[in-house]
Amino acid sequence: MRTEFFAAISAIANERGIPRELIIEQVEKALVVAYKRLLGDKAPPVDIVVRIDPAKGEPHVYTDKIVVDEVYDARMEIHIDDARKIQPSIELNQKLTVETTPRDFGRIAAQTAKQVIMNGIREVERENVYSEFNDRRNELVVGVVQRIAGNNVIIDLGKAEAILPREFQVSTDNYRPGARLKVLLKEIRRDERGTRLIVSRSDVDLIRSIFEMEVPEILAGTVEIKSIAREAGIRTKCAVAARQEGIDPVGACVGVRGVRIQSIVNELNGEKIDVVQWTPDIKEFIANALSPAQVVEVQIIDVDKAVVIVPDKQLSLAIGKEGQNVRLAAKLTKWKIDIKSSSTLLDEVREANEARHAADAIRVAQDIELANAKAEDRIVDRDGMISYQNMSYGPLGGEFAGRTVQIRATSNRLYIYFNDKMISSFTVSDIDFTVNE
Repeated sequence: MRTEFFAAISAIANERGIPRELIIEQVEKALVVAYKRLLGDKAPPVDIVVRIDPAKGEPHVYTDKIVVDEVYDARMEIHIDDARKIQPSIELNQKLTVETTPRDFGRIAAQTAKQVIMNGIREVERENVYSEFNDRRNELVVGVVQRIAGNNVIIDLGKAEAILPREFQVSTDNYRPGARLKVLLKEIRRDERGTRLIVSRSDVDLIRSIFEMEVPEILAGTVEIKSIAREAGIRTKCAVAARQEGIDPVGACVGVRGVRIQSIVNELNGEKIDVVQWTPDIKEFIANALSPAQVVEVQIIDVDKAVVIVPDKQLSLAIGKEGQNVRLAAKLTKWKIDIKSSSTLLDEVREANEARHAADAIRVAQDIELANAKAEDRIVDRDGMISYQNMSYGPLGGEFAGRTVQIRATSNRLYIYFNDKMISSFTVSDIDFTVNE
């Protein structure tokens, strides 16, 4: 029975991928508990150690007993004559470690410690999982869909199970049991239920990791992913740059006849991937980001805002379905992008020119009217005000009080001069020019 018990421990170790030594350590602790139960409800406070023979797999119990000349409790005491058979130099009141393994301890231990052992094994498994995956956050792992649990998908990663929550799922994925998926290890949580692995299929870093797997130049560092913008399950834009002369970064990612990019698209269940050239020239980068649309011109309006001019026939392509293309381009470049067609721009330029010409015409007419306006003298009162058409205008400033100024009136403004220099002007309504004639 003892060897069978040890064989079961070895089987559990092999099945669960846990070092046998860790399981044996947990079993030894469990057997201490089992032995104390054999000592009765009021077990004496003795030190107990259980060791499993690594060769034979047999459990051995060792108890520290006090050497006495008269034994009252054999569970914690040993007669000096018996003690000296084990250790001749032992003296009274000293402690002696004695093997106290019961005859049928293997069977009793297996029955009594089963639950404790399994709890211990589960704890070892939890620690093993944590140690295995703790340093692998944001790493790509491959798993198999095991089952659907409510809104969560349970992914078998081999040595552990992972949870794919609803918020990290992609609507275009088919989470059928047995399907193999590449997922991103997002979080590792430890709670009373053990170690929980949280994975994602919607994360931007999943795209980065898949590109590293499929494109050797990215993994080697000769091609760099500068930024990624993604609407999971629908479309992704990825900006890449070469870190070594002579390398076409976009071509490296696409692969010969599109083999590499097609492999990535297949892994993402048909999600569209746009790979564009990154450049430090923001105008060029914005134009590239709007691919596959053609761009006529990029105008920088503000520190983070640009207007992009595209041919009329390219307008819908540049904007994309429900604005998706321009939205992803804005996320990729981190710039606000306004799309305009060439005809719209021409209309705006024409309207602006017409407005400018109209303003110029008004200004010329005003200048002519002012030049023909009759000059009149007015004395500034002590409050700095002057009177015109029974209305007061000002103040002009204390330094002009009592001085004579000249006024000229047009159809809508009153201009005031001092020593042939205009010092102020005011809007005038309903001027009756017959008074000036």
